[in-house]
Amino acid sequence: MADITTEPLLGHAQIATYATGVRRNGDADGELIGILGIHFDWAPQAAAITQGVRLAHDERLRTRVLLTDAQGLIIASSDGKGILSEHVRLRTEGKASGNYTDASGTLIAFHRTPGYETYAGLGWYGIIIQKPD
Repeated sequence: MADITTEPLLGHAQIATYATGVRRNGDADGELIGILGIHFDWAPQAAAITQGVRLAHDERLRTRVLLTDAQGLIIASSDGKGILSEHVRLRTEGKASGNYTDASGTLIAFHRTPGYETYAGLGWYGIIIQKPD
């Protein structure tokens, strides 16, 4: 699995790339006989996640929902801004999830994505940034 990127050969689409080895007889430790790779169209999934967060109308006007990679690069944004160009610096204090209020009164909530089954994930974060009323 690779972090989200744009691919010029696919019309500059935002993609998630997955690859795995193909092994003889399907054995986990079998001889490597090939590679299977897939480019997943990331933008529709990202929009469904970030825009699908349940917020009241007044909250939606002052809230930004983000997904970032492990380095804080925005890979999805509810407002469509900063994707693959803006970084977010979280104050996690070593925690996988939490929240805090910054000096301007903005609430920042975060949670590191857990991966899936035996896959630990890439250290991405889901983030909600909500300005005060």
